[in-house]
Amino acid sequence: MSTAHDSHDGAVDAATGTPTTGHEWDGIRELNNPLPRWWLYTFYACIVWAIGYWVLYPAWPLITGATPGVLGWHSRSAVVEQLSELQQLRAASSAKLAAVPLADIEKSPELLSLARAEGRVAFADNCAPCHGAGGGGAKGFPNLNDDDWLWGGTLEQISATLTHGIRSGDDAGHQGNMLAFGAILTKAEISDVADYVRSLSGAAPADTPSAKKGAALFATNCAACHGEDGKGNQELGSKNLTDGIWLYGGDKATIVQTITNGRGGVMPAWGTRLSPTTIKALTVYVHTLGGGQ
Repeated sequence: MSTAHDSHDGAVDAATGTPTTGHEWDGIRELNNPLPRWWLYTFYACIVWAIGYWVLYPAWPLITGATPGVLGWHSRSAVVEQLSELQQLRAASSAKLAAVPLADIEKSPELLSLARAEGRVAFADNCAPCHGAGGGGAKGFPNLNDDDWLWGGTLEQISATLTHGIRSGDDAGHQGNMLAFGAILTKAEISDVADYVRSLSGAAPADTPSAKKGAALFATNCAACHGEDGKGNQELGSKNLTDGIWLYGGDKATIVQTITNGRGGVMPAWGTRLSPTTIKALTVYVHTLGGGQ
């Protein structure tokens, strides 16, 4: 049976020559090895530093806030100060961009460089979470590197989209949703339309009975927005169905889901969040990613 007891006989460990604490367990004695002085001094210094921090900076939580600290420093005020300094540094370049019409920025190498530099930062902070760091997009979020635009890819069109958004609640923004044809067509008819839609881009044969029936249904229900040739209408935000570029996916199951339930993505109206100069720089940046019209 194991036993433990304290002994205060001042014994010294024979193997190491170190005094013991008097604690023993199953014949094993605890050596009395004090902590190094440098460690203790560091520990005491940390205690002093912590007390000083509590006094100087916000530290202790209260019911509606925290102790302010004698220095009155706050992280929020520090961020505001840093942003103010950044704005002052950018003031000269921003003034140049603000004074030049949007259409003339890309004509000047200096202004183009300034706009792309500022636009790249704004894109990373505000747009990359949806469109990707390089603008490559994702399922449901357009690829900004190609030349396929739902609402138009000119400078003016991109600026309007950025400023007012898409289905964002801004009355000047792009409106309208794709209808949910599941309440209008049968499942068999939707399947036929999906076969025809896929045939427009060469993803499926156009001479099958299903695709032929789908063509008639398309002309009756879809051509008003997508056009009789399926090439879409940027004024309505309707997709070009002939280019093989798909926002949500071009497989039949996804297209059936789209036709059945409709689509209506949302983009914020950045005009209420970003300055006009930043919108201008962001417009130029997006336009020069590779797909600007």
